[in-house]
Amino acid sequence: MDTMPAAYIESLGPPESIRFGELPVPRPGPTDVLVEVEATTVDPVDTLVRSGVYPTPTPFPFVIGRDLAGTVVAAGAGTGFTIGDQVWCNSLGHGGRQGTFAKYAVVPESRLYRLPAGVEPTAAVSVAHPAATAYLGWFVHAGLRAGQTVYVGGAAGNVGRAALAMATYAGARVVASARPDDHDWCLAAGADKVLDYRDPDLGATLAVAAPSGFDVFWDTSGRQDVAMASGAVAIGGRVLMSAAGAGDQRLPARGFYTRDVSLHGFVISRASVPHLAAAAAMINDLLSRDLLDVRIADELPLTDAAAAHARIEAGDVRGRLIVRP
Repeated sequence: MDTMPAAYIESLGPPESIRFGELPVPRPGPTDVLVEVEATTVDPVDTLVRSGVYPTPTPFPFVIGRDLAGTVVAAGAGTGFTIGDQVWCNSLGHGGRQGTFAKYAVVPESRLYRLPAGVEPTAAVSVAHPAATAYLGWFVHAGLRAGQTVYVGGAAGNVGRAALAMATYAGARVVASARPDDHDWCLAAGADKVLDYRDPDLGATLAVAAPSGFDVFWDTSGRQDVAMASGAVAIGGRVLMSAAGAGDQRLPARGFYTRDVSLHGFVISRASVPHLAAAAAMINDLLSRDLLDVRIADELPLTDAAAAHARIEAGDVRGRLIVRP
């Protein structure tokens, strides 16, 4: 076990810069765990790291990938993990940490979580990143409480599905938007009302759906209409922003400061280890209860890592791309 197959880059660049070949098997330190990777997936942020759009230390050769599910094959003394443990992680491939697109990955003990009994590794790795983002948005940045009314834009997307599930689980009233063919799923997942996100009068429709305004407004799709958000939230409400499309928008400052509205932008990459651990605890709870739904778009071998990145960048993937070493 001296070398392993891996997908990696030797310089920042387009998907074609991804190489597939043999790299040395990483060695865990005293507080690390060596995991044999069973499944990983592609997050949009992975393409930003690979291309250099999201600057972060990338020691070359740099193994790409953020998430994994797999089995412990070696563990430092005192980590609390033993050989054979089923585990998952969602915070590699960033901040100088090597990624998950390989047969083996070293994970710091503080960033590794046990897979609940009976939960398939593919299910865990599929929700690891979007569900942690949902947790951070609702409970770290928005302070979500039972009884509040919230808006989830893009509710049938990867983050949107997790956000809808967590808000419902927390006892919030959820108004969602999605494509018409996803409305039935959103209602079955707990949405109180589902709107067509393409409605040209969406702002007016939102006002009818929540006459007193939303306590939290979150468009998870990245189609940020800040002016609509500022008019839709209640006095003292919060607007979350975790993704954005091309181009900048002018902030309607008067609509924010005169109504005590706050704007909270965040990314999972800057989440603290304790916050990620708290997110993992809720994710495991929801996985155990079969309350986190996911759409699997395709499964690919590790040799197709470059193609997987290209597909994500092209925007033609609905759901998650699973990659298996």
